Amino acid sequence: MVQLGHGSLLRPCCGLSSSQQALRTLRVWLKRDSGQYWPSIYHTMASPCSTMAYHHDSRRIFVGQDNGAMMEFHVSEDFNKMNFIKTYPAHQNRVSAIIFSAATEWVISTGHDKCVSWMCTRSGNMLGRHLSSSWASCLQYDFDTQYAFVGDYSGQITLLKLEQNTCSVITTLKGHEGGVACLWWDPIQRLLFSGASDNSIIMWDIGGRKGRTLLLQGHHDKVQSLCYLQLTRQLVSCSSDGGIAVWNMDVSREEAPQWLESDSCQKCEQPFFWNIKQMWDTKTLGLRQHHCRKCGLAVCGKCSSKRSSYPVMGFEFQVRVCDSCYDSIKEEDRTSLATFHEGKHNISHMSMDVARGLMVTCGTDRVVKIWDMTPVVGCSLATGFSPR
Repeated sequence: MVQLGHGSLLRPCCGLSSSQQALRTLRVWLKRDSGQYWPSIYHTMASPCSTMAYHHDSRRIFVGQDNGAMMEFHVSEDFNKMNFIKTYPAHQNRVSAIIFSAATEWVISTGHDKCVSWMCTRSGNMLGRHLSSSWASCLQYDFDTQYAFVGDYSGQITLLKLEQNTCSVITTLKGHEGGVACLWWDPIQRLLFSGASDNSIIMWDIGGRKGRTLLLQGHHDKVQSLCYLQLTRQLVSCSSDGGIAVWNMDVSREEAPQWLESDSCQKCEQPFFWNIKQMWDTKTLGLRQHHCRKCGLAVCGKCSSKRSSYPVMGFEFQVRVCDSCYDSIKEEDRTSLATFHEGKHNISHMSMDVARGLMVTCGTDRVVKIWDMTPVVGCSLATGFSPR
């Protein structure tokens, strides 16, 4: 949602109707003075729309399609006309994400053809292309350094340095156990947030070059959209089951430990079931290996029979901990560091209007909802929010 002149709002929407024709339609909605939304202009595509990017200052819209093409439009100053500019042959399969850089006149995109491409908007020519090992699902871009963060369905995030006609792979971030569904880049603190189908969120400290720094687990389903609020140090996340979480990131948190491997329980020293030699020597049956989420030790079920939440490490749900770690967790350590809300629809995309504390969500139920988030994320002159 973008603030326009004369108190109007622009909201381009794709795929909000049950008909196939609507799935191929790009509409621009205006909020009239009466508070109602009316479709101002629209354009029908040759292929269903899959993603889009809108540049407010230049009023340019880039629409990705299922056939791999990307179309550019320019909206007139009075928002009553939408002119087709050009079509970019960006991909061979569905376009999954688009970012436009006005400074370099690049349009960067990812697709299900496993490619990241960047094209010149002046000439429409392809500048470069990088092939990934899996479908590219989401994209973030640092405009100052020209770094691109590409999430894919294998659970990896690839950091690329884009040049005029080439690119270099800086590093690959591995931590998710499911496909990466969404990314959010904070250029001020240089933090990258990723949400995935393993229901978790990871915060990566890119500026500190520490890699994986924080794991957040508070959703019951796939995390599909993220937004970090720099002024209030809060992270808003939405999942496919309709869950909305607001995480307090302005606290000192602990990094989740790496899981240790062992042939026997690191508490009672009983062998695990693959430790044939120790089982034979002790004439005992091998046990199943588990891990304590707080200390990372490899333990058996008897030595990790308790469950506890530990929000300071990102575990808002009760997770397996060993007996000694359970005893060390105080009651105040179990105080939640996030608030959870029910969106009541499958949220596939979310966008925040930070200046007014509004959030827009849309989902597979073909419903668009506008939320007043000021009671949740704060309301003060310091944040820029004002009461409605």
